[in-house]
Amino acid sequence: MRGNPYDNAKAESFMKTLKAEALYPMDLQSFDDVAERLPRFIEEIHDKRRLHSALAYLSPTRFEARHASPRGQFAA
Repeated sequence: MRGNPYDNAKAESFMKTLKAEALYPMDLQSFDDVAERLPRFIEEIHDKRRLHSALAYLSPTRFEARHASPRGQFAA
């Protein structure tokens, strides 16, 4: 059975973003460089600062805080 990229659209979109915003602009010389810098990009930029259209233009951290609080309001 052949794979279909639309079956995994969110992962494909994340990988595209990761390459364009993190990997290509960074001067990565080795796997150690990737292992050191990539987690910071994901935790600091992708999850906390980057706005996502699928999340009503909120960062994943703010989206989760909004939906984890009572009545869908932002957590303090």
